[in-house]
Amino acid sequence: MKFSFARALGLSALFSLAPALPSLAQDSNAGRNLAANCFTCHGTNGNSAGGVPPSLAGRDRSELFQTMKDFQSGKRPATIMHQHAKGYTDQQLQLIAAYFAAQKPAPARLPAKASY
Repeated sequence: MKFSFARALGLSALFSLAPALPSLAQDSNAGRNLAANCFTCHGTNGNSAGGVPPSLAGRDRSELFQTMKDFQSGKRPATIMHQHAKGYTDQQLQLIAAYFAAQKPAPARLPAKASY
């Protein structure tokens, strides 16, 4: 078997990518792990209590992504969301949007009443 220059070049390219391979393999829980930061306000799995702030579960993925990009750029006004959005890369925002889009929306529920 002849070892051609093209084959050697291909193998060297493949081995030069080897260190990057682990970063290309996505953690199956990456979207949920990133979205967990949103649960405090938007509810577990994106189902908020009382609809304020809005529930994210089951919403369109591209709409969620674009909304976060608008928060990042300042195009959409916010009190806190622009600060949160700026902490994520586009890839992370895509993972978060995909996670929430895949969640089943729960029926609207009221927040629990505090008992004193």
